[in-house]
Amino acid sequence: MFLYKIEIEYEEKIAYLIVLADSDEKAFATVEGNAAKHFVKTPDIRSIAIIEKKRTEPGNGYLIEVNG
Repeated sequence: MFLYKIEIEYEEKIAYLIVLADSDEKAFATVEGNAAKHFVKTPDIRSIAIIEKKRTEPGNGYLIEVNG
């Protein structure tokens, strides 16, 4: 299993999804479902990219920096 940090670019903003998955394909497959749970009306996605990928180990995580 891997822990993925995925960048999702929308028309007016960028969001990050942290997801646990067996493969890159399975990680990408979770994006739309997770976005739909977060938004009342899901904005159009411009691009999706894996930013980081780590093997799962105790203590592994991601720091998400917010500008502004």
